[in-house]
Amino acid sequence: MSYYGSLFKIFFSMEDHLFRIRKAEKIHNLWKTTLLIVLLSLLVYGWMSYLGMGSDLISRNAASMSAIQYEITKAGFIIGRLLYALLLSAFVLFVPSLLFHLLTNIPYKKLLVMQQAVLLVMLVERLTWIPLMLLSGLDWYVSPFSFGIIASYFTDNAWLIFFFGAISLFQLWIMWFQVKFLSTMAAISKKWLWANVFILHILYWCMAALFSYSDTFILSGWFE
Repeated sequence: MSYYGSLFKIFFSMEDHLFRIRKAEKIHNLWKTTLLIVLLSLLVYGWMSYLGMGSDLISRNAASMSAIQYEITKAGFIIGRLLYALLLSAFVLFVPSLLFHLLTNIPYKKLLVMQQAVLLVMLVERLTWIPLMLLSGLDWYVSPFSFGIIASYFTDNAWLIFFFGAISLFQLWIMWFQVKFLSTMAAISKKWLWANVFILHILYWCMAALFSYSDTFILSGWFE
């Protein structure tokens, strides 16, 4: 049995598609779909950076720069975000797929299909940040879909706010989806799966918080 990969159809009639992926002996369109989701990542992050999201420290010093310096700085910021999008999409697609393959022995290509869906949901989450920033001035870590806005009422610690800001309704859905996918592909204890998926996401949230926390000092050092 063959399964023809697609970015969107797994979200419709999920039970049917998961059953077909489990039975599939060959996955078609895998690398074409992988390339497409990476290009979508570049497009989303390119758009966000073009709109100036995340460039607060650069904008603050715009008055002290010449027009040419500012445009060069802005172009460098956009290129940096595109490289970040490329690295992030590669990490999300390939690293968890490899880890879950080693833990469960589920075929790597099937796990890559799972992570394509995960990355797509992450991109949808990023798209929700755009109107929140443009219309309400809210940064990603205080999105109403995340726990960062709650954390900000209890602490001024930037790392903790970034950490809880990385935990969102989208991330919780991703965890549920990964457990559902993995448990469908192999007869594995759901408690064991939940524990491993949770640990993986804890590490991801810690990394997201660390990068966001350090990014403030790096940009400050470059542009202030």
